Amino acid sequence: MIPALRARAARCVADRDVPAESIADMQEAGFFRILQPRRWGGFEMHPNAFYEVQKALAEGCMSTGWMYGVVGCHPYEIALFHEAAQAEVWGSDPSTLVSSSYQPVGKVTVVDGGFRLSGRWGFSTGSVHCQWVVLGALVPPTEPGGAPDMRAFLLPRSDYTIDRDAWHVFGLQGTGSHDVIVDDVFVPDYRTHRSVDGFLCTNPGQETNPGPLYTLPWAQVFMRSVSTAAFGGARAAINAAIEIAQNRVSTNTGKASKSDPFLLAAISKAHAQVTEMEQTLHLTFEDLMGHAERGEAIPMEKRTLYAYNSSSVVRRMAELVDGMMELLGGRAIYTSSPIIQPWLDLHAGRAHVANDPNNRTQDLVGGILGQAPTFTFL
Repeated sequence: MIPALRARAARCVADRDVPAESIADMQEAGFFRILQPRRWGGFEMHPNAFYEVQKALAEGCMSTGWMYGVVGCHPYEIALFHEAAQAEVWGSDPSTLVSSSYQPVGKVTVVDGGFRLSGRWGFSTGSVHCQWVVLGALVPPTEPGGAPDMRAFLLPRSDYTIDRDAWHVFGLQGTGSHDVIVDDVFVPDYRTHRSVDGFLCTNPGQETNPGPLYTLPWAQVFMRSVSTAAFGGARAAINAAIEIAQNRVSTNTGKASKSDPFLLAAISKAHAQVTEMEQTLHLTFEDLMGHAERGEAIPMEKRTLYAYNSSSVVRRMAELVDGMMELLGGRAIYTSSPIIQPWLDLHAGRAHVANDPNNRTQDLVGGILGQAPTFTFL
């Protein structure tokens, strides 16, 4: 699919949405079912299979790979919801897609049997291709001085509208991360997923999906879904730099780029370090699944380290591509240059809260010292 996605990439960016035929291709290939339970028509595969697919898609078009990572990981979270919610989403159509926005910006009112929800959420990647959405919000404390309860609320398409004119950005334009608007709708309690359950790995869906896969911390799966597309983008940028270097001769100095030791060093550094990061994150999920398959709790020290590693790779890859860009000459800055879009996409990907390693440093050191984490989305 890489050549097909590359051919559609300009249209994806211009339309600010992944083309419908790309969605159809991914559906036909079964990519959205990789993390879906077998009992609902999925493949229930190892997470590394999911991330390898995401990297390949992102090499053709990073916006498409990013969208796939976000939308494609939601079958995993739906499997953690109560059985009644799973049945509503997949009962009549196992190919149903779900988007999200976890910003806790909604207004929640507790009512009999559930909640009333209102608000406007940004960054709902792939939302126009989805029939459901998962939205983050804080449930007010039931007692004075109590802590709010962070939850994800699952809503059908009939309960929200999409503002398709809000997503105007310099990179990852094609992800279609539009705004979602909800106006005072009822959400039953069984269609909510508590953040604390994802942290403690005590999700209601584990009763009917008892396989080792669904005992992983939900945050570990999601965090990787918003960092992994960067590997495909970085590979595309490295390939573009090599292509430019093979053919470029400076009009000012008359020197061939393919003989420039500084450019060759920058390309070599990027290739080697991207490979290193890929291998590290691959081993992360081999280790996580090993714990899950043995029925062991994952040590908090590992969870904090793995969260930090995932959060740091996008910024590192953006810096590596910066190092190549500054040596490719004036022609490389044209929008027609093959390195420009992945360069912009990588810098846009840095903005996601899950890709900021500064949010993870306190808990990484705390984990080494045996302290409880302050940020439990890990």
